[in-house]
Amino acid sequence: MKVFYSRVSTEDQSDLRQLKNTERGFDYVLSDRCSGTIPIWERPRGRQIKELIDEGKLKELHIHSIDRLGRNTIDVLSTYKELTDLNIRVVCRNPNIQNFNEDGTIDSFSEMMVSLLSIMSSFEKSMIDSRRKEGIERTKKFYPERYSGRKIGTTISPEKFLMKPKSQNIIKDLDNGYTVREIMEMRKCSPSTIDKVKKLRSEVYETIKE
Repeated sequence: MKVFYSRVSTEDQSDLRQLKNTERGFDYVLSDRCSGTIPIWERPRGRQIKELIDEGKLKELHIHSIDRLGRNTIDVLSTYKELTDLNIRVVCRNPNIQNFNEDGTIDSFSEMMVSLLSIMSSFEKSMIDSRRKEGIERTKKFYPERYSGRKIGTTISPEKFLMKPKSQNIIKDLDNGYTVREIMEMRKCSPSTIDKVKKLRSEVYETIKE
């Protein structure tokens, strides 16, 4: 089964450009109208595609541009790898890449392009993590009062709170463009927790700029 998938952010936007030359050759042409911050398998049409995958029916997935597969580079690469591991052919028009050729062999050029994207994504993630840790250390050194004593309503120091796994996940979600409501649902936390993470993180990054 061959499927073409497109996505636009709002009802007012047109996906005609993405759907060009899809009149023939596809079993389904599916289009989502939702924010790109929503993971692909959680989108209405994305869930339909996932069902086809789980049923072993999907053989080829065509998309207009590579960013239709996820929220950011890391997410796109994860989805791309997931589909490749399932031996599902992914054909992208922009840029012109595919994981498998029509005869089932690996497309070497596309593999190289995806590897470069992966390296850039890993570098970007490491830089974000490095700046975050550097900011915390600088705050501890130059503004120790921010990490001393006990603030009203808290049971641990700001440093420990910011380094908690849940706080780290919230920070990553914020970097990936999720809304407060989406983070609340994913992490099972309150909006006040997210606001607290944002506030402490803002203080950390302020020290980096000084």
